Parts: sequence; C-alpha cells; structure tokens
Amino acid sequence: MCFCAGLAALPSAGYAESRACGPRDVVVARLAETYGETRQSIGLGSDNAVMEVFASDETGTWTITVTSSTGVTCLVASGLAFETLAEHLPPKESDA
Repeated sequence: MCFCAGLAALPSAGYAESRACGPRDVVVARLAETYGETRQSIGLGSDNAVMEVFASDETGTWTITVTSSTGVTCLVASGLAFETLAEHLPPKESDA
C-alpha cells in the first residue's frame, strides 16, 4: 500500500531527503481518495514537526505522516489492520 509514485520527493532537510513527500493538502487528499483514510490522531514532535495518523475503518489501512515547519508532508510508515483502541491508563501504584 504505497502511493509514493504520486508524490515527488522534495529535496529539503530531514524526512524529505529519503521519503515520499509533497504539499500537505495533496498528501491528505490522496490518502482520502485512494484509501478512504481520515486523520485519527495528531501530535507535535521535535522542531515543531506535526505527526499525524490517518486510517480507514472500512479497509483497515493506515498511514503515518510528518509535516515539517516548512509545510512539507512526508510519509513515514503505512500498513494494514488498523484498530482504534480506548485503553485506560493503569493505576499509579501499578508496575505497568
């Protein structure tokens, strides 16, 4: 499951040097149109990079992207069998 051929690798620092990258709106549209994936979670990484997980409840496909502070979005990983979990944190006195 890779739509990398549709994205041009952009020569910039970090992920873009070796990964499939493109403008965020293009990447998000391709994930939605090709795989039916929508954003499931988001987080802030180092250097203000935004990590997002996209997935499809229907097909189970998933994709992790990282968007740099310059607005370039790169594919980091993708796969199958995505599941949404609602796990509770263990009690503070637990060893887990």
